[in-house]
Parts: sequence; C-alpha cells; structure tokens
Amino acid sequence: MTTSELDLNHPLAVEPAPVWAGDPSVLGLPSFIVGSTALGLVLVGYVPPAAAGASLAILIAATGLGLTIAAIWAAAIGQSVVGAVFGIFAGFWLSYSMLVLGLTHNWFGIAAEDAVRTQELFLISWLAMIIMVTLVTFRLPLAFTLLFVLVDLALLLVLLATAQGSIGLQKTAGYVVFAFVLVGFYLFLSASSAATGGKPLALGRPVLR
Repeated sequence: MTTSELDLNHPLAVEPAPVWAGDPSVLGLPSFIVGSTALGLVLVGYVPPAAAGASLAILIAATGLGLTIAAIWAAAIGQSVVGAVFGIFAGFWLSYSMLVLGLTHNWFGIAAEDAVRTQELFLISWLAMIIMVTLVTFRLPLAFTLLFVLVDLALLLVLLATAQGSIGLQKTAGYVVFAFVLVGFYLFLSASSAATGGKPLALGRPVLR
C-alpha cells in the first residue's frame, strides 16, 4: 500500500472549530453597572458641573468597550436580542461620551446658546430608542422590564432637568440611576450564580407570555 492510498483510506482527522459558549451578561452587566454608577454620581452632584467629564474614562474604556465585547460575544453564540441590547447600550454610553467631549471642546461647532437644545435632542432620541427596547422586554423576566422602565424614567428626568435647568430634577434622576444599578446588580448576581454552577435567582414572570 502506497502512502497516497493510506492517506485516501485513512484521512487525517479534522479538528472541530472552536465552539463559542458562555453567558455574555457576566461581562455586559458589570460593564453597564460601573458606568451607570459613575453617571449617577455625576447627576447627584458628587462632582461639580464643571467636571462633567469626570466619568468619561469609565464610560469609554470600561462601559463602552465592555458592552461592545459583550454584544459581539452574544451575537457569536446566537443570542441576537441580548447582543442587540448590549450593542444599543454601548452606543448610548459612547455617544454620551462623545457628546460631552464635543460640547466641552467645541468639536461640533455648536454655539453655546444651542448647547441645551443639543442635549435635549440627544436625550429625546435615546429616550425613544430605550422605550422601544422596553417594549421588547415584555416577554422577558420581569426584572429586565423593571430595569428598562427605570432607565426610561431616568432619561425622562434628565431631559426635564435639562430643559428646565432644574438641579432638583437632575438629582432625582441620579437616584433613579442608582435604583436601576441595584436591579442590574441583582441580574448580575443571578447570571454569576448560574455561571458558577448554582441556580439563577428569581427574576419574576414576564409581562407577556
């Protein structure tokens, strides 16, 4: 038997392609939590208004990047809705960072008197987007819907605070941000418990079945 015959009769085994697996929420949720915590601290006045960019290092290098990686991970394992949600939030945090940097350094050529309207445009656009995503969560466990409702409320309060120049509404928005941080932390505990061999926490029944 020749070498060529041996090769034909006994082809070399082909190594299987690597299988993507795991739960991208164990990365996406803490990335979301740390950025939300930083934003909440800005809104409640932990840093002065002149230091509004204090949270940007976290929002860009941790939250934006972490959510982008989580979105790619989710898409790779076929979790399209999870990937979309993480990708949408990555877009929010990165565009918020770009807005703050752009207004602070006059990158966009926006006059000072138009800065408030620019922020309102940003907030209205994202509020509409997140409300749409909130409707999608009605078929998910209730904890996810609660998270998005609180995000909607925080965005609405920031929009009203911006339009009215109200520090009180801005601080209230910050406290709502801390509320959805707690919900996000609960979701992270549930995902981490399942990922480490335990049982997920109770997340409630979906609004729609």
